[in-house]
Amino acid sequence: MERPVFSCRQSATFLTKEDGAGTHARAAPGKMGKLTTHVLDTSHGCPGAGIALALYRVDGRRRSLLRELATNADGRCDEPLLQGESLVAGVYELHFHVADYYRRRGVALPEPAFLDVVVVRVGLSDQGHYHVPLLVSPYGYSTYRGS
Repeated sequence: MERPVFSCRQSATFLTKEDGAGTHARAAPGKMGKLTTHVLDTSHGCPGAGIALALYRVDGRRRSLLRELATNADGRCDEPLLQGESLVAGVYELHFHVADYYRRRGVALPEPAFLDVVVVRVGLSDQGHYHVPLLVSPYGYSTYRGS
């Protein structure tokens, strides 16, 4: 039996029972999900260009590397981190290598750097658009679910 579930944007996702194993999310017909990111360097007031990042899927204690890439001149990736069928409900981690970025910019960082790799763990529950902005400086960061 299917029942519609609505997010804050009121786009329907349908929950179904599959093989008695539990409830799994799948996209409403014609809807494709994606995961994107954007890094802003708040200490310099500009996009975080050339920041290396890695995307992992987390399953209990196991972490599987899915992709390694870098941000472009606008602080974004040239394509979604996950899209369509590759976006499966679950837990993911984005690892942003911010200390390397600041060292390349000539920022004097202590050893070890206060922020070396910023890890943002997110739960994706449906095929919606998940946008994870990272606002970062050498000594702090913030993130949220963007649009």
